[in-house]
Amino acid sequence: MADIKYYDVILKPVITEKSMNQMAEKKYTFLVHPQATKSQVKEAVEKMFEGTKVASVNTMNCEGKNKRRGMIYGKTAKTKKAIVKLTEDSKDIEIFAGL
Repeated sequence: MADIKYYDVILKPVITEKSMNQMAEKKYTFLVHPQATKSQVKEAVEKMFEGTKVASVNTMNCEGKNKRRGMIYGKTAKTKKAIVKLTEDSKDIEIFAGL
């Protein structure tokens, strides 16, 4: 397993209608490093966003889609998503506040 630092784990937030509706339940969705574990995601969220306490982390591996350009077939890159549920007494994550 690769040595991944906490600041390399979270790549970017996922901004969709479904993920915005889950924010009312204190669930936040992020794209994470493909080799990151649940404990690494938990550590990264708690260190990067002050005052947050993670209750649970759910991860999912998303396969790349088949794409075609003319006669050439290929695939897009694989991704990994993490849904992070915060505890009731933790602060909200600021990057989602203006959305």
